[in-house]
Amino acid sequence: MASLITLLTDFGISDSYVAEVKGVLLSALPDATLVDVTHQVPPGDVRAGQYLFTRVWRRFPAGTVHLVVVDPGVGTSRRALAAEAAGHLFVAPDNGLLSSLPDDAAFVSLPVPPSAAATFHGRDVFAPAAARLALGTPLDDLGDAVPDPLRVPLPQPRLDGVAWLGEVVYVDRFGTLVSNLPASDVEPGVRIVVEGNDIGTLRRTFGDVEPGQLVAYGGSAGDVEIAVRGGSAARLLGVGVGAEVRA
Repeated sequence: MASLITLLTDFGISDSYVAEVKGVLLSALPDATLVDVTHQVPPGDVRAGQYLFTRVWRRFPAGTVHLVVVDPGVGTSRRALAAEAAGHLFVAPDNGLLSSLPDDAAFVSLPVPPSAAATFHGRDVFAPAAARLALGTPLDDLGDAVPDPLRVPLPQPRLDGVAWLGEVVYVDRFGTLVSNLPASDVEPGVRIVVEGNDIGTLRRTFGDVEPGQLVAYGGSAGDVEIAVRGGSAARLLGVGVGAEVRA
């Protein structure tokens, strides 16, 4: 069976970087299936990368190798990691990208070869490690065990008196504000308020309001999202990641 490798980076699609990483992978595994999760993470935005990674990795079958590179600290003393959890395998910088892995995940530190470009560990460190994992190399053969990977969990909502208080954790390409409030925790009839702006009660989908109107709904990941039908909630409200969301 061909290997399955996902790629999630902030490399963009205008330059050669993604192709160079894929060239390393395909040179080692010509029959591999490479799935581009996204290469449009905002440059250096580790939290955005973490959110997208957290949302997507469990959707893939066991045995998948996940290459996750948003690495503003590339070439510094930050560690390069490989990991194994829930039947999946991972390579990523040690900057919090893998914070959502289960507590029993195993981590090792990847050696950085002297020939590696100090500014392109995605190609010269992480891609070769991902290829080795996809070829069946045991995790322990890739490096020394790491008992203390950096974990920076995404913020969690809290109960503030009788209201749930959360925040926007991601803004998608449509300008939708994705919060950390589980839609299942919002009681029927409770109004959603973003930075003092009353959005209304939860609706089912965008078509429940007129074009140009704000709408709050339970998103496909199960959390409260705020959008504008045919527009951008981020632009209309003038808010972004970190904005307060009450329910």
